[in-house]
Amino acid sequence: MQFSERRFLPVVFALFGLVGLWAQGVQAHCQIPCGIYDDHARVMAMLEDAATVEKAVKLIGELSGKTDAQSQNQIVRWVVNKEQHAQKIIATISDYFLTQRVKADQGDYVERLTKHHAVIVAAMKAKQNADMAYVTTLKGSIEALLPYYPEHKH
Repeated sequence: MQFSERRFLPVVFALFGLVGLWAQGVQAHCQIPCGIYDDHARVMAMLEDAATVEKAVKLIGELSGKTDAQSQNQIVRWVVNKEQHAQKIIATISDYFLTQRVKADQGDYVERLTKHHAVIVAAMKAKQNADMAYVTTLKGSIEALLPYYPEHKH
């Protein structure tokens, strides 16, 4: 059997493509399902992300009147950081809670769905704005999920 670059390259590209798809899926927890859940920890992580969004909004406001290059650079960095942490909240709700923890057969399904959706909308609005009112709404919407996911003592 002789080496043929024409046959080999498509296989290599296909393998890289599969690895790329696999790597994107690794971020979600975990859709196998693995059976390992710590819902309270996920809510607390979202609150930590919201605290980062809050700090970003505060610092964006403080830096917004400054025109020096360093301040402008820091504004960009804080905006990017705010966007990333708000997006993490959206991903946690959609990839973890809505796909695996909120079930249609739960008696309070519509209420749960509404509250989880409120977090997504609040995170989206926090991404779009640099106003602390949106951060307050975001934190409140995440805190509204805590009764559904109490801390478990192991």
